[in-house]
Amino acid sequence: MNARVDDAGWSWWPAPAKLNLFLHITGRRADGYHELQTVFRLLDWGDRIGLRLREDGQVRRQGDGLAGVAEADDLAVRAARLLKEVANVEKGVDIVVEKNVPAGGGFGGGSSDAATVLVVLNRLWGAGLDENTLAALGLCLGADVPVFVRGHNAWAEGVGERLRPITLPQAWYVVVEPGVHVPTPLLFADPDLTRDSPQAKIEDFASGLLVGNVFEPVLRRREPAVEAVLAALSDIGTARLTGSGSGCFVEFDSQAAAEQGRAKLSKELRARVAAGVARSPLLDALEQH
Repeated sequence: MNARVDDAGWSWWPAPAKLNLFLHITGRRADGYHELQTVFRLLDWGDRIGLRLREDGQVRRQGDGLAGVAEADDLAVRAARLLKEVANVEKGVDIVVEKNVPAGGGFGGGSSDAATVLVVLNRLWGAGLDENTLAALGLCLGADVPVFVRGHNAWAEGVGERLRPITLPQAWYVVVEPGVHVPTPLLFADPDLTRDSPQAKIEDFASGLLVGNVFEPVLRRREPAVEAVLAALSDIGTARLTGSGSGCFVEFDSQAAAEQGRAKLSKELRARVAAGVARSPLLDALEQH
């Protein structure tokens, strides 16, 4: 998607979703956070962010916003206010988030929204912060924000902030959101969660040895809807969970195969086909702006 400016002065920007192609927990840090290993895969599907600069210095959310999320708690708003404070920007902005990515599905929608706001406002406000600084600001907002700031598929460690770009083959995905949301802290606290997966290397992932998501057995037990979706997807391929759930997906090596797989599923699942991308559509939009 290209960025565009409409007659009302809004510019519109992509905020792509992601998948975790595997997810392991390898330990727990002294501060209580868990050490992860995962691969982030960016998609051509996502939210859309509208930005319109203000001269009065205010940061305001326009439109309905995410149900149940106050303006002050909205990650996109928080990202703009954080950047404004750190970079000492005098201008303000109106923000619209057009949600396509379901909240709580493990697709990174809120984190991607925040990253798009940081990256684009850094340009529009002339804040002049470099990518590393923006990624560090993003980490203050959420562990998944840095990968969207950097805009490349990545091998991730730490809480998800230590990123190494990784080249992935072209792939298409049948994606389903079961429509349930279990708060991540509850999942991390579940006694059945595996927290001591052995340390792995990128080579292990490339060879196909790294599969699975430690949250999958927990969610299968806790949420019948997740169990049902994974069972349905298993009829068309290897079904997997993304993030801490509840989104599920199957990978295919061609769009035609993905479309054929989706056609075999019940329409009640509301499955979609999304393409994996080599880099974030946001980077393309910035280059073309």
